[in-house]
Amino acid sequence: MSPALAGLLQLLALIAALALAYRPLGDYMARVYSSDKHLRVEKWIYKAIGANPDTEMRWMAYLRGVLAFSAVGVFFLYLLQRLQGSLPGSLGFKSIDPDQAFNTAASFVSNTNWQSYYGEQAMGHVVQTGGLAVQNFVSAAVGIAVAVALVRGFARSRTGELGNFWADLVRGTVRILIPLSVIGALVLVACGAIQNFAGIHEVGQFMGGSQQWNGGAVASQEVIKELGTNGGGYFNANSAHPFENPGAFSNLFEIFLILLIPFSLTRTFGRMVGSVKQGYALLGTMAAIWLAFIGLMMWTEFAGHGPAFDLAGGAMEGKETRFGIAGSALFSVSTTLTSTGAVNSFHSSNTGFGGGIDMLGMQLGEIAPGGVGSGLYGMLIMAIIAVFIAGLMVGRTPEYLGKKIGTREIKFAACYILVTPALVLGFTAASMALSTPGHSMTNSGAHGFSEILYAFTSAGNNNGSAFAGLNADTQWFNTTTGLAMLLGRFLPMVFVLALAGSLAEQKPIPASAGTLRTEKPLFTGLLIGTILIITGLTYFPALALGPLAEGLAS
Repeated sequence: MSPALAGLLQLLALIAALALAYRPLGDYMARVYSSDKHLRVEKWIYKAIGANPDTEMRWMAYLRGVLAFSAVGVFFLYLLQRLQGSLPGSLGFKSIDPDQAFNTAASFVSNTNWQSYYGEQAMGHVVQTGGLAVQNFVSAAVGIAVAVALVRGFARSRTGELGNFWADLVRGTVRILIPLSVIGALVLVACGAIQNFAGIHEVGQFMGGSQQWNGGAVASQEVIKELGTNGGGYFNANSAHPFENPGAFSNLFEIFLILLIPFSLTRTFGRMVGSVKQGYALLGTMAAIWLAFIGLMMWTEFAGHGPAFDLAGGAMEGKETRFGIAGSALFSVSTTLTSTGAVNSFHSSNTGFGGGIDMLGMQLGEIAPGGVGSGLYGMLIMAIIAVFIAGLMVGRTPEYLGKKIGTREIKFAACYILVTPALVLGFTAASMALSTPGHSMTNSGAHGFSEILYAFTSAGNNNGSAFAGLNADTQWFNTTTGLAMLLGRFLPMVFVLALAGSLAEQKPIPASAGTLRTEKPLFTGLLIGTILIITGLTYFPALALGPLAEGLAS
């Protein structure tokens, strides 16, 4: 069987699995966030934190809950790292330096999971399981909660109430993420992923010296890393490490976990707004972009030119032979079109165009299908922009799902799409202009520029994957990427929740003969075009200096 055919069969199997899970999971999540009943364990949690889950919140109160909870998470995780040297189960590792502790705390709380450290050489069991793994769950639940609040903004009328943040947070964690993670962890353990609290031990001689490995609760953290579109791995090699991703089946299963909730949330959206066709329109947009990126990535990686590429059957440098080009291409596209950031190959070793595809996937806003929650609310923002453009074309006041898109709404949407590019391009320009950051680049020229552009693209879009080759463990990069991660996560949430509040206050507008049918394929095409045009106009000059220049020169 040829590698290309094997890749096609993997893609078809993945699509089939996602299709089977789409309807039941999407409907279940809609019931979770629409229910007025509380589980017993949820009541215990509400009592412990002093929250009343039945109190409705307006958007400002909802936002205060998001920011307060996340601020406490940053402080707690920072403190845990700074005290690691004094904690049991530290495996003898010292406390984390202040700049790296800040970077890691910002990274995991913002659902980015960027790592400027070697996991197996820096973090003990307590920090991994009591700090990082906990944030893998709750940061994902925060993203879903914000998306659900925006959906309620479309579904409700004549009220500014968007639900209760604490109820949405707890339900997302207890009823969705934990049950799915338990099942997924059992599958990964069956595949060969490790799950223990073993200490450091020697495993033999390697290049004249002893080789050491430490164990850990890897399978349980791996599953929420993918399911919650987090990305931070137990080991520096991330999902290329056999302890995290043992073989071809586990690789395909992890890709399935990455895409499962983001795609299924479109069904949840359709159910909550009372029109599953609207959910299918968003699903079609996401799926079309995802499939197009996979096709482009496989083409550019299989079509590498040169004797080495010809002998290997494609661009195999930096890729695991367990997965090959197809498994690596599927993984890299899925992880960069979501906010996962996990890697099973070195993205820096991709062809010039392949590295550009990974970057462009993040620069789209990670909306195809995007991160858990963030992909849905990002796509809804783009839908609002597309409706506004269509309204300008025909001279009508734009409306979406029965809600008028006026000046106030479009300002919130415009601010949302401007925040991340400003962070990415601003920090990239500053890093290239200063002398010290440039010393962290392993390569010069277009590829060296791509290393820095990729780093801030990953941080600002809350992806977390690395291009490799860039020494990011410096005070400059730890500080600037940390700020990019926090601002790139929470500033857009401000505009999303403000938009949700504005929409919820409106009264519905009856559909008329001139209403744009947003559930039709025509609107899906318009939405795809809007996404590509906005991203292209924003990032094309930077991409031309990096991956495009490298690809054309090769």
